[in-house]
Amino acid sequence: MQQDNCLKYFVAWTKLKIKLHLTDKRLYFKEREIWWCSLGVNIGHEENGKHEFFERPVLILKKFNREALWILPMSSQWKNTPYHYNSVYAGVRYSVRISQLRLVSSKRLSRRIRELPAVEFQKIVTQIKNLL
Repeated sequence: MQQDNCLKYFVAWTKLKIKLHLTDKRLYFKEREIWWCSLGVNIGHEENGKHEFFERPVLILKKFNREALWILPMSSQWKNTPYHYNSVYAGVRYSVRISQLRLVSSKRLSRRIRELPAVEFQKIVTQIKNLL
C-alpha cells in the first residue's frame, strides 16, 4: 500500500472509529455466532477490515459481557497451518484465523451472519487449546 493511500485509510478509519465509540447501540450476540465486525486499518500482519466500514466476518469465541468479546477474524483465503481452521458452508470456503484472536468492543459489531454448528465450534476451540 502506498504511503498516501495508507494515510487516507488511517484517517477514514479513525473517523469511523470515533463514531463507533460514541454510539449507544446495544446488540445481542452470543458465542458461536458469526458477525460483520469493523476491524479497521491495522499495523503489519494484523487482520484489516475491508470496504467502507473496514469490516470482516468474525467468529465470536467468548462473550465476557455486553461490551467485551474475543473474536476470530475470518477470510475466504484458505491456509493449511495450525493457525487456521478451514471449512465450507453453503458451498463457500472460509478460514478462521486463529492466530488473530483479539478482544474487541461489541460496538464494532454490525450485522449477524449466522451461527456456527456446535461441533465445528468445538473443533476450533480444541485447535486453539492445542496451540497453547
